[in-house]
Amino acid sequence: MLKDFRPVLGILLRFIIIYLVLLFVYQFYLNSFKAQGLDPYSRIIADHVMFIQNKLQYPTLLYNDVPNEQVYYYVKKVYVTRMVEGCNAVSVIILFVSFVFAFYKGTKTFVFVAAGLLALYIMNVLRIVGLNIVTRDYSEYNKLAHDYLFPAVIYGSVVVLWLIWIKFFALKNENS
Repeated sequence: MLKDFRPVLGILLRFIIIYLVLLFVYQFYLNSFKAQGLDPYSRIIADHVMFIQNKLQYPTLLYNDVPNEQVYYYVKKVYVTRMVEGCNAVSVIILFVSFVFAFYKGTKTFVFVAAGLLALYIMNVLRIVGLNIVTRDYSEYNKLAHDYLFPAVIYGSVVVLWLIWIKFFALKNENS
């Protein structure tokens, strides 16, 4: 009976192992930057958000709050939001990578993950830009945007990428 479930169990086991390893590596990374404030990856995202907002005529400055490991966004001279480690979408990225590698298909797995990471990075930066603009100009929609709309953007992007991976790569017959 277990023989019938062997492929599914193999995929599930690969997913869990990859997920736990990536989670452990990420936690080690975070711990190594604890005393320096916001970790470098999150800081890069904050800088890219600031760059885009400045290009969109939303003059933005960042204020580092090292003890609390966060960065504040000042948009048009008003504090609107703060960037914390959880805003960097790494937890979502770890889920994405674990799922794709659970359905490993050789070199194309690495290519798809690289393209997916780039797409998720761009979506996350645009998500934060959108949240900052909504918070600055339409503050009455801040809670709706932060709690529902913008999480749906990043999670929806992951689901779309997973569907593309499964439909066009993972379950594609190798002989066709």
